[in-house]
Amino acid sequence: MLTVEREIFQRSTGIDPSLEARVDPRVRIERIPFPHEETNLDLRAWGAFRAHAPELWNGWKAWQTSRVFPEPRYGLWKPELEKAAARIHSERPVSLTIGSGNPNVVHTAGFHLHERAGVPYVMDYRDTWQLDMYSGRRTMTDRTPGAVWERRLIESADEVWFVNEPIAAWHRDLYPGSAGKISVVSNGFDPEFVGVPTPPRPDRDRGLVLGNIGTMTSQTPIRQLVDGWITARDRGRLLSDRIDLYGYLGHQGDDEGRVLEQVARVSDGSVAYRGAVSKATIAEVYARLDALILPLGTSRFMTSGKVFEYMSTGLPIVSVHDPVNAVSDTLRGYPGWVPAASLEAGDIADALIRATEAAATQTLADREAARAWAQRYERSQILDPIATRWREALAARSAA
Repeated sequence: MLTVEREIFQRSTGIDPSLEARVDPRVRIERIPFPHEETNLDLRAWGAFRAHAPELWNGWKAWQTSRVFPEPRYGLWKPELEKAAARIHSERPVSLTIGSGNPNVVHTAGFHLHERAGVPYVMDYRDTWQLDMYSGRRTMTDRTPGAVWERRLIESADEVWFVNEPIAAWHRDLYPGSAGKISVVSNGFDPEFVGVPTPPRPDRDRGLVLGNIGTMTSQTPIRQLVDGWITARDRGRLLSDRIDLYGYLGHQGDDEGRVLEQVARVSDGSVAYRGAVSKATIAEVYARLDALILPLGTSRFMTSGKVFEYMSTGLPIVSVHDPVNAVSDTLRGYPGWVPAASLEAGDIADALIRATEAAATQTLADREAARAWAQRYERSQILDPIATRWREALAARSAA
């Protein structure tokens, strides 16, 4: 496993230390150098050029990065990835490389070993490079350096994975010659984190608790959710209930979605922000909730990784997103799904009310039945067949 030094995550996106202890001891983790000047916001560490002319310095750094690999902030990692991949292959030959992006520069490690030693590699996209998920537009032209690199990588890869069918189909249209190697490998849930469905709270008759868990950005419809909540309460409903919001406020912790401002609109405190949750304690949070809220930005390409974990709890799930979202296809058939007809306040209020009605009478058996339906998304159900197929393919390759 090639990754960056822990300090880089701490400085930029943040980390969940509870997950590190759960890494299988058979996994060898190689933390390799990452040129990280751009992520260093400590003015005391800046050189004179950056300190006195930061915009010029940013332009110079962008030019420097583009000459190595056309991905801002990450492109300079390419030589380190290639060097580490080559070293590891020389120590113990690599059978298969899987790169999970973004950043997209990670795919160059597999490409390097493929070009140098014929090692097969898989491009695992957990995000997209050229597709704007919200507008549906392509962000590059065929001659854009990033597009040139992506075509080169996809054409030489053995498999290319995307998280849902709309995204996969978009890329099949863009790369018809590689359409056969493009497939869907969806996200899933890990049972060791969420555990088994828990019995309903014994005091739920005093008031139900609806919760949202996940990073909230400017694309997350928290304003619309609050509008719907206020509308429902204006109708005389949900008066003893509350919403608890958990998660990071923006990818950089800067509350770019102004979530706290929306929370403050509810003067009686029935909507509250509870902070981030570590993966190791997330089952405890789910046990305190009676229903879950899934607020997502509008996009037919949007699935969300959190929805799979949501379904594993067996709790009712209120969809606060446009019905066009790809996540609607994921949830369709789930016993506890309560979709809002639109992002209008009245429709969201209707969905919240229906969800509380379902939560008020839900039994443990109901939750277990919903979990049984969601079992198809348990991560081993998704990955085990792929691992088996690749083991067989690599064994046949070795025997040839």
